[in-house]
Amino acid sequence: MLKLLREIELKLTAGDDVASDCRSVGISDATYYNWRKRFGGMGRAQLSELKSLEKENARLKKIVAELELDKLTLKESLNRLKPSA
Repeated sequence: MLKLLREIELKLTAGDDVASDCRSVGISDATYYNWRKRFGGMGRAQLSELKSLEKENARLKKIVAELELDKLTLKESLNRLKPSA
């Protein structure tokens, strides 16, 4: 991804237009603009750190969802065990 962004940037400095440069590397110009907005100016180290943080975030969200489900199950069980008054 970073390689494609850099390749397009080099072609743009040579005077080409965005649409033809994107077609030459096999992506749409919308994809280019999205990638540039999200990853522009990042180095490899920053990108790998971002990916590891996204992976860790997904893992933590899964844990929270499982704990929330456990909590709801325990609440239901407690409500069923309570005698009705």
